[in-house]
Amino acid sequence: MIVWWSSSTAMLRRICCFSTTATATASSSPTNLSSLNPASKKKRLVFMGSPQVSVLVLDALFGASSSPDSLFEVAAIVTQPPSSRDRGRKVMPSAVAQHALDKGFPSDLIFTPVKAGEESFLSNFKSLEPELCITAAYGNILPSRFLKIPSMGTVNIHPSLLPLYRGAAPVQRALQDGVKETGVSVAFTVRQLDAGPVIACERVEIDDQIKAPELLELLFIKGSELLIRELPSIFDGSARAKAEAQDESKATLASKINPEESWLSFDQDANSLHNKVRAFAGWPGTRARVMIIDTDKGQSKTTELKIITTRLYAGTRPQDVEADHVLFMKGSLVFPCGGNTALEVLEVQLPGKKVVNAAAFWNGLRGQNVKVV
Repeated sequence: MIVWWSSSTAMLRRICCFSTTATATASSSPTNLSSLNPASKKKRLVFMGSPQVSVLVLDALFGASSSPDSLFEVAAIVTQPPSSRDRGRKVMPSAVAQHALDKGFPSDLIFTPVKAGEESFLSNFKSLEPELCITAAYGNILPSRFLKIPSMGTVNIHPSLLPLYRGAAPVQRALQDGVKETGVSVAFTVRQLDAGPVIACERVEIDDQIKAPELLELLFIKGSELLIRELPSIFDGSARAKAEAQDESKATLASKINPEESWLSFDQDANSLHNKVRAFAGWPGTRARVMIIDTDKGQSKTTELKIITTRLYAGTRPQDVEADHVLFMKGSLVFPCGGNTALEVLEVQLPGKKVVNAAAFWNGLRGQNVKVV
């Protein structure tokens, strides 16, 4: 059972939403944590996270807590409520909740409040007597009343070199800006967004082809390792003394991505468009409107094309080709861009179709021409 918190009532409801097999796993799995000892001297740690990348951190905590000399136990998990995530609109638990259940974590210790400031949630959360909270892409604002509950505070894994790229989309905005270096920070959580003292950080150099999902995973892997190394200092209090305040004059904001930003405008230079494709990979993706022209029939139609993979074009466009026409050269679609630059598109997707490489798309045109709109 996953604990569901109703926003319309203060009552705690438990609703069975997994199979008998999962229940059996919970009672027999070697990673089963249902026998947590209330009298244990281990620190009571609560993990907060929701998407798949958060699972990387949760697994690291599970592994560290199972060590014979571990200083802590995972006392509870807080995650986003179940939601519809597929075409069938089937309501599914978050990736973190599902993974915890699969590992045999007690279902009544998985909390899914709609908002972390709900009275019923805060009351029951306080009764857990948590000493430390760890957040990793939880996806919910933590109010002051929540932050006062854990006696050792709340620590966040943030995929940027704070104070750079505070906010909802640090990885995407960094890639969109074309940075060559980014990183991950472990910092105390304060009421102001991602502004708490930084305990430790690690820098990561990146190439110009990595996409947001891959970079996000890499940073959370490194963030998990960094967190595990720093936990002893957090528990003994020395992390508070060594944590460095952020330089507010250098702070930048990584604002939430709006799906309407996904459209590509080819009057921009190719490098900006390439960075946007990498940044928005996964979600919301990048889209372009192109015109497909059948010269034999004298017909044309505008269609939406999802741009999946790109790289900068280093060649020279033939002089006898119209400026707005898309070419097919050496296995790539070459799109004309602003500033006399061009973008190679390696993979695309038509509405309702599968992702295909540029050659397959071009062959499907059967001699028709394409130009940017």
